[in-house]
Amino acid sequence: MRDVLKVGMGETLSFEVPREKTVPFLYPESAEFQAIPEVFATGYMIGLMEWCCVRSLAPALEDGEGSLGIAINVSHLAPTPPGARVVVEAEIIAIDGRKISWHVVARDEVDLIGEGTIGRAVVRWSSFTQRVAEKTATIAARRATKPSGTD
Repeated sequence: MRDVLKVGMGETLSFEVPREKTVPFLYPESAEFQAIPEVFATGYMIGLMEWCCVRSLAPALEDGEGSLGIAINVSHLAPTPPGARVVVEAEIIAIDGRKISWHVVARDEVDLIGEGTIGRAVVRWSSFTQRVAEKTATIAARRATKPSGTD
């Protein structure tokens, strides 16, 4: 990771909410989510906030590096209908080695819709994918030795 990030630096991201980013589309298999009106889903709002943070990290990443979410503390304050434009602002509030934290704010064309903090850690993809492969193998091995019909 390059040493180019500073507290106070930030990024802005604008996004028009499509119908497919509303609550019923978050988990289509959930009858409970299907009963909720078509408004921008909290999960998608948080994803948009993280996307803004990822973009702000780009100048600091070296080849083979990326970042992973490690902390989210966000409030969703107002509904946003499909077709509305949402603007997210992310400002770096702390840097602790490879861990970076942002204050994030999301507004639609009428309201403040979300606010909070997000933390991400810079990782080497090669190390991360190796850990995922090891975990996948462990899960497969445990399932192979588990008697049929048990949880």
